[in-house]
Amino acid sequence: MRSRRTTLAVPGSNPRFIEKAQGLPADEIFLDLEDAVAPSAKEGARSTVVAALTGGDWSGKTRVVRVNDLDTPWAYRDVIEVVEGAGAQVDAIMLPKVSDATHVQWLDRLLTQIERATGLPVGGIGIEAQIEDARGLTHIDAIAASSPRLETLVLGPGDLMASLNMKTLVVGEQPPGYTEGDAYHHILMRILIAARAHDLQAIDGPYFNVRDVDAFTRVARRSAALGFDGKWVLHPSQIDAGNAVFSPTQDDYDHAELILDAYDHALREGRGAARLGDEMIDEASRKMALVIAAKGRAAGLARTKRFDPAGN
Repeated sequence: MRSRRTTLAVPGSNPRFIEKAQGLPADEIFLDLEDAVAPSAKEGARSTVVAALTGGDWSGKTRVVRVNDLDTPWAYRDVIEVVEGAGAQVDAIMLPKVSDATHVQWLDRLLTQIERATGLPVGGIGIEAQIEDARGLTHIDAIAASSPRLETLVLGPGDLMASLNMKTLVVGEQPPGYTEGDAYHHILMRILIAARAHDLQAIDGPYFNVRDVDAFTRVARRSAALGFDGKWVLHPSQIDAGNAVFSPTQDDYDHAELILDAYDHALREGRGAARLGDEMIDEASRKMALVIAAKGRAAGLARTKRFDPAGN
């Protein structure tokens, strides 16, 4: 599982921004050929992205390119030129405005053809599917099952809010007048459940007020609490906050690792349950601990506590 606590959007037509992004602590960088690039600059941006991927230092980062959607005249050339030019340096292609499974299947088939033609490992490039309208949300289960290349489902809140006619102009915020609960809860849970049913990651979309880090943190905590793996960031000021929100605390990480050790020790002794301090643990405890431990390991956390069978 790739770490995607923070996914930084970078305009594919801006070499200065792309160079700066390589030194930022975001887990994933996606070079955008879609909304962040003006129509007149889209074709030229492809070569800029290829040059950046093949010539830059992307150590430790997941490298993704967002192409244009299938209703545009640019999508197929985006995929062909980027993958033919820099396929060995691309971890995944992000496809926006996915509204049914055939969109992902089209991209899968095109990637397979390019990989075979260029000698790249077939299936080596993953897919991220961005859900941005009511139709996509309705077809989310079929989309999640559409391709073995699929790695993540990504919420595109701006277009989705427009699709639903939500009465707000601030992407990521509650619509004015909605005072009972969370207007996004069903959307987030729908994406999350489909992702988990198919062993995919779920990524929350951006918060557009990039200067209000406190508000970004508040919104990020909502999706992190549900179980999302990460969130888009649009500005370097959001990265540290996003990484912190989507990482377990040191105490939680240590506790998860101790649960795994204690349960493994119990199984070796022929017991199906164990005690860790005052806490009883079983197979369900192990599954819950695996989630936290995996996120801690992906975040680079190191253990500070060790299991003692004698004294726990």
